[in-house]
Amino acid sequence: MLITKTNTFIIGPVATLLGFIMNAIFIFLSSVFHVENIGLCIILFTIIIYGIMTPLTYKQQKFSKLSAKMNPELQKIQKKYKGKQDQASMMKMNEETKEVYAKYGVSPTGSCVQMLIQLPILFALYRVIWNVPAYVGSVKNAFMPLVEKILATSGSQEVLSEIAKVNNISFEKLGYAANSIVDTLYKCKPADWETLAEKFPDFSDLVTKTQGEMDRMNYFLGLNIADSPLNIIRSGLESGAILLVIGALLIPILSGLTQWFSVKLSTAATTPSNNSEGGTMEASMKMMNNVMPLMSVVFCFTLPTGLGIYWVASAVVRMIQQIIVNKQIDKIDLDEMIQKNVEKNNEKRKKMGLPPQTISKQAMMAASKQADPEEDEKVQKQKEEARQKQMEKSTEYYKNHAAKPGSIAAKARMVEQYNEKTGKKK
Repeated sequence: MLITKTNTFIIGPVATLLGFIMNAIFIFLSSVFHVENIGLCIILFTIIIYGIMTPLTYKQQKFSKLSAKMNPELQKIQKKYKGKQDQASMMKMNEETKEVYAKYGVSPTGSCVQMLIQLPILFALYRVIWNVPAYVGSVKNAFMPLVEKILATSGSQEVLSEIAKVNNISFEKLGYAANSIVDTLYKCKPADWETLAEKFPDFSDLVTKTQGEMDRMNYFLGLNIADSPLNIIRSGLESGAILLVIGALLIPILSGLTQWFSVKLSTAATTPSNNSEGGTMEASMKMMNNVMPLMSVVFCFTLPTGLGIYWVASAVVRMIQQIIVNKQIDKIDLDEMIQKNVEKNNEKRKKMGLPPQTISKQAMMAASKQADPEEDEKVQKQKEEARQKQMEKSTEYYKNHAAKPGSIAAKARMVEQYNEKTGKKK
C-alpha cells in the first residue's frame, strides 16, 4: 500500500476501489484518445461514480418528495396527541404514525440509511481527487525518475522539507521516502519548480522535463488543478494575466451557483408548513441551503482547483438526476402506490404472524389531497360558490312567492315584514 493512500476504516478500501476506476479512465483516455489530462479524468470520474450511485440517489430523493406529501399528516397526528403523555396515547400515536409510513411505503430511517451508504463513497471520492498520484499509477510514474535522483542526492531532504512545509506536508508523519516526495512534487507551484532546478543543477533538465509533463497532465482550461484558485489569482495579477485571473475566479463562482441550483431543484417539491414549528424548521433549512453554496465558494478559493472542478461537475450531475427524478415521481399514482404498499406490508405482517393492516378511507383521502392540494382547493372553492348561489336562489324564491297561511314560512315572513317596518336588523 502506498503511504499516500488513506487507510481510514471503510474509507480506505473504498478509496482504493475508486482509485482503480480513476486509473482505468486515465489509461483509457491515454491509449484511445492520446489524452492525458487529470481535469478531464475528474469530470468523467464524477459522472461515472454518480451514475453508479443513481439508485441510492433516487431512493433518497423519492423519500424526500414523499416526505413533503406525508409531513402534514404526521404533524396532524402530533397535534392530536400533543400534551398526552400516558402510555395508551403514546402507543396509539406510534401506531398511527407507523400507518402513515406504511401507507407511503417508506421507513422513518430510510433517508439516513441512504446517506450512511453514500458518505463513505463521497469521502473516498474526495481523497482520490485530493491526491491523484497515490491512486493513478501513470501520474506517479511520471515523477519517479526525478524522485530517484532526489533520493540519491545528499542534502535533498532539507530542500524538499522547505517545499513540503509550505504545502502542508510533513515528512515526520509520512517519512522521507519516494511516496512522500511524490506528494510534495505534486503540490509544487511554478516558483517551487524553479527552486528545485536551482538547488539541483546537476539534473535541472530532468526537473524541467518533469514539470512539463505535470503541466500537460494538470492544466485544464489554462488552470493548474493542483494549485488553488487563490494562488492562481495572485500569480495572474503579478504577471498581468487577466484571463488567468478570470478563469480562476470562475471555478468558485460556478461551484456556488451550480450547488445553489442543485439545492433549489431538490427542495422544489417541499410543501410549506402552516404551523409555527414547521415554519421555523423550513426557515432554518432555507438558511442552510443558502449558506452551504456560499461556504463552498469560500473553500474553493483555498483548496486545489481539481476539487472545485469536481464540485461543479457533481452539482451539474445532481441537477440532471433531480430533474429526471422529479418527472418520474410526479407521474406516480399515489392511490395505486399506497395500495401496493399496503399489500407489501401485509405480506410482511403475515410472515410475522400478525393480522393484516388496513388503510382507512380517511387516510386514502388525505393522500389524494396531498397529491394535488391546488386542485382540491379549487374544488372546495367551486362547492362553496355553488352553495352560496343556492342560498341566494332560495332566499329570492322565498321573498317572491306567497307562503301558505299559518305555515312556518308565513310566520317567518310576518316577522321579517315587522322588522322592516320597525327598522330592526334581520
